[in-house]
Amino acid sequence: MDFPKHLPEDINVELLLKYMPHGSFRMALRGLHKRNAYNDIVEVNRERSNQPLLGIARNSIYHALPEYVFHPIDRFNNLPDDKDRFQEEYEKQEEEKKTAARFFAPIDTLLLLIKADCREAIRRYTDTNSVLIDILADELTEEQKANRFIHATMPFMPCCKTIRGNRTLLTLMLRKIFMDEGIQICLHEKDTVCTDPMPRYADGLDSELGEGFLGNVYDEQITTYDVHYWDEDACDEHFLFFIEEMDIYRHFIADYFMSVEEKLNFDITKDGPPLRLSDDIVFNYLNYNSNI
Repeated sequence: MDFPKHLPEDINVELLLKYMPHGSFRMALRGLHKRNAYNDIVEVNRERSNQPLLGIARNSIYHALPEYVFHPIDRFNNLPDDKDRFQEEYEKQEEEKKTAARFFAPIDTLLLLIKADCREAIRRYTDTNSVLIDILADELTEEQKANRFIHATMPFMPCCKTIRGNRTLLTLMLRKIFMDEGIQICLHEKDTVCTDPMPRYADGLDSELGEGFLGNVYDEQITTYDVHYWDEDACDEHFLFFIEEMDIYRHFIADYFMSVEEKLNFDITKDGPPLRLSDDIVFNYLNYNSNI
């Protein structure tokens, strides 16, 4: 992979590392940059075409440690007025700096790679609606979180306000979840006998007549959405578990994507030909051409 000839001034080193394979370039720390908004990369040396040198405006661990860990703190004190002696001590200190930089280079590189991995992990989390989804779905039970259909519906959670009450959008969402382009939502107004577990009675003067009930059973016309769905793979020994999954999903859709005055039903049925043992229309044979 060829190293890019021109880099944007505001590019981040961790961002660049995402697109450059390991071993395709070398890195060198060149000290702190003036601002953290640009010039994070201060040098690109292409003298070695196979591994160009990338100068990064970052400090090493060496710069964060006390000076006396690597150098005598009184090196330039009480020196005679001799330029050669000063130059000698200065060269010693520069060599010590290079030695310290080489010592910490593997650690500095490892920390930079960890920063790049952390940046990528944060980007994958923040570039999507994961934060908003976690906020909207914070009251889901563990049983609901384990439901495969609810898990597939999570990306639609930030749009629940738009989808709620919209029959077309709800149909398109269910088609996406169940991977079935033939799914349709049939709208019905059904007379339903409702039972109020906590009947309300007028318990004060001047109460409205409509607030009183003589019983806790009453008839109500409820808007019902019927959805026919059949999964061929679910018709096995785990069919009852599949029914339970669909019931949990039905309540989830009703809570987040439908009005409280509407009801959702999943019609899980399959129309098939009857089982025939022997008749004059369909002939069934066993082995050796034996007719029942």
